[in-house]
Amino acid sequence: MIRNSVAKVSAVPQSLELFPIGNCAASALIDAGGRFVWACAPRVDGDPFFSALLGGHAAASAEAQGAWAIDVEGAARVAQSYLRNTPVLRTEITDAAGARLEILDFCPRYRQFGRIYRPLAFIRLVRPLEGAPRIRIALRPTVNYGARPAERSTGSNHLRYLGATTLRLTTDAPVSHIAEERTFRLEAPITMVLGPDEAFDTDIGASAQRMLLETTDYWRGWVRTLSVPLEWQEAVIRAAITLKLCTYEETGAIVAALTTSIPEHAVAGGAPARTWDYRYCWLRDAYYVVQALNRLGAADLLENYLGYLRNLVAQVGADGHVQPVYGVGLEPALTERIVDTLPGYRGMGPVRVGNQAHEHQQHDVYGQIVLSAVQAFFDERLFRAPNVEDFRALEPIGDRAFELHDQPDASLWEFRGREAVHTYSSVMCWAACDRLGNAAQKLGLGDRSRHWNGRAAQIRATIETRAWNADLGRYASTFDGDQLDASLLQLVDVRFCAADDPRMQATMAAVEEGLRRGPFMLRYALPDDFGEPKTAFNFCTFWLIEALHLSGRTDEARTLFEEMLGRRTRAGLLSEDIAFDGRELWGNYPQTYSLVGLINCATLLSRPWSSVR
Repeated sequence: MIRNSVAKVSAVPQSLELFPIGNCAASALIDAGGRFVWACAPRVDGDPFFSALLGGHAAASAEAQGAWAIDVEGAARVAQSYLRNTPVLRTEITDAAGARLEILDFCPRYRQFGRIYRPLAFIRLVRPLEGAPRIRIALRPTVNYGARPAERSTGSNHLRYLGATTLRLTTDAPVSHIAEERTFRLEAPITMVLGPDEAFDTDIGASAQRMLLETTDYWRGWVRTLSVPLEWQEAVIRAAITLKLCTYEETGAIVAALTTSIPEHAVAGGAPARTWDYRYCWLRDAYYVVQALNRLGAADLLENYLGYLRNLVAQVGADGHVQPVYGVGLEPALTERIVDTLPGYRGMGPVRVGNQAHEHQQHDVYGQIVLSAVQAFFDERLFRAPNVEDFRALEPIGDRAFELHDQPDASLWEFRGREAVHTYSSVMCWAACDRLGNAAQKLGLGDRSRHWNGRAAQIRATIETRAWNADLGRYASTFDGDQLDASLLQLVDVRFCAADDPRMQATMAAVEEGLRRGPFMLRYALPDDFGEPKTAFNFCTFWLIEALHLSGRTDEARTLFEEMLGRRTRAGLLSEDIAFDGRELWGNYPQTYSLVGLINCATLLSRPWSSVR
């Protein structure tokens, strides 16, 4: 259960205690002190308008740039929680004398004029609850990845900030109080809307209250459509809402996380950290997201992502190559660079923009395209029913999967310095052909069904010959190899192996023995391009939980699942990695992979609804 999170006030909490808000176009992260510390414009992969999250030790200063703070003089206690079944964040701050105020933070989202209204806008509603707290509002956006403060101009009721996009703060608070960062008594509610550079021609307070009501209604209505498990409902709902916040609805893209460059583990002494930019659409991650949300009945995200995939497939070149990752606007070039204007999360740089993975060969993506798309041929809920032409458009993806199923790649773990024929990639190529056979049969295309089933059988024979290590009596992570990685646990999920197959049972046991560290799982144990892994990978721990259940060890699976729930932030979320001792989360946040694992395990392990009837 997510309870109201309460903390004593400190300068800047040194952990990933961050609360995301958003509307599937705009998003922001708010820290445990109620400060905006991360938000990009004009898109999730854009220049951080609020960059304090990566501001290093200077972020702890009261004069930190790249934040939007509402500082309470003499603050003694902060309590935060989301309004039920929404991403609307409520922060209550109490000062040493007992005066209290409330802040409601949200991004508007609701249906208007026959479409979803989701502007690049952030709304803060501040009201006194008891007494008249003295507050200071410090709004300090930055440009060019923290290089300098955004240029500002002042109007009678607004402030304009010029960055990669121009945003206007409209407010009924005294503008000079905000411009001068003057401390003043909060004696009545105030409204702040940071959004498009347009005049506000209505009563700002009444309009913001209406937007709050309609936004709250939208999210609660969406949650009401979900088929949640009986147990762990709050955790599942929070994960589902956050996965939706990680979509860029205009194009259908799903990003891996909202942040860049939060390191995978702690570093000291100026050593470079493992830092990556995750604000892009990995086809693998997106597949897992739509798979998880499908289990909850969220057809809207599936259908929107299918539009992204159709556009992507249409732009694939004559060679059939598909990148593992694209920009949210389908951009193929995500040139990776290091920016020296931000020191990094807690000073642990470098800060990266772009991701070199767009240059990789990762052959599992062909399977993930087909696995994401093929459900549409069987799903009668969708507005747009696919047809034979859609199937024909997918066949070149299958051709490419068949061509590459026994060729080396960088694997789903995106090794930068070595390649091999990875079993997971080959199994995903098999899945592409297998599912195309299913789709062809559904469409009544018997010749194409036989064609794709035949190709799937050829790939299966290759995998069972070359990925199976007879000496060790288990599958290996690479062809003709002897190593392990956690992705072998996915052979059951894609229906390549049955859970009770003795070969799969032996492989599950070997993976657990070789990669489990206490309650947590590694992706792999061998050193990679950057040394030995120093943290566990949360998604792999959820894979372990699934494997324990499928092996008949359900009580162990439930115990471990409850432990993972206890590792979440106060917002009820997870990042990518966790320290072996379980004390601290690391990696980009919120991580879609990790939230997918939470949803999948909850639906798998929960008691059925029939048990309460």
